[in-house]
Amino acid sequence: MEITYRKLEPEEYDLLKDFTYEAIFIPAGMEKPDRRILEQPELSLYYEGFGSGRADYCIAAEENGRVIGAVWTRIMNDYGHVDAETPSLAISLVEEYRGRGIGTRLMKKMLKLLKENGFSAVSLSVQKANYACRMYEALGFRDVAENEEERIMICDLNPHA
Repeated sequence: MEITYRKLEPEEYDLLKDFTYEAIFIPAGMEKPDRRILEQPELSLYYEGFGSGRADYCIAAEENGRVIGAVWTRIMNDYGHVDAETPSLAISLVEEYRGRGIGTRLMKKMLKLLKENGFSAVSLSVQKANYACRMYEALGFRDVAENEEERIMICDLNPHA
């Protein structure tokens, strides 16, 4: 089956709530949190009112008409926030599609889209134990801050400017 990539349509923005839940990193041996966690302000800002901000972009991965992954950005005061000009990025795949390179392809498409739209950088926050750290590093993200559990990373979209 072929995976296709496209912009998420406004009538599909409610899917971002589900993808926010899928983006929550669960260390091995831990239980997934109750879905009500999505109502907490620090998580609801990833999906509420999506499409209203100048950096609200989303690219979806789709297979047979089913959205199986998404990468989206917003300028928001989230865990990965660095400044008022830099969008924060979130990425999530349905569990059975992880580890197949789909996330890397989504990320490359989003980095290109942001650059084409005049953004000079994008940031994210990732748990240190998350295997996705290696993907972010391979795509050019570097640490700008960290605490005991998380890394805040930034990708310069104009590295030779």
